[in-house]
Amino acid sequence: MSVRQKKMELIEAMNRARALEPSSFVPNKLLDTLIERMNLKNDAELCRVLEVQPPIISKIRHRKLAVGATILLRMHEKSELSIRELKELTNASVH
Repeated sequence: MSVRQKKMELIEAMNRARALEPSSFVPNKLLDTLIERMNLKNDAELCRVLEVQPPIISKIRHRKLAVGATILLRMHEKSELSIRELKELTNASVH
């Protein structure tokens, strides 16, 4: 298989994965709300508080990585927002 074919297959797989994502998933709203409520300046500070590597937050922000149970629990523990509130933020509509 050529490099071009592999690349096309990868793009198709990514598009299929995106199609399975809920269209209402809004990671920026979640991350921005956490930064605001925790009085942080940016994603880098959020990474330090949550004790995760910066690429994790970047991938979540760019919808390359879903908010998993582990990071959701950390967000809950550090921000004192309920799990329900955090989940609602990930599904908040953009206005």
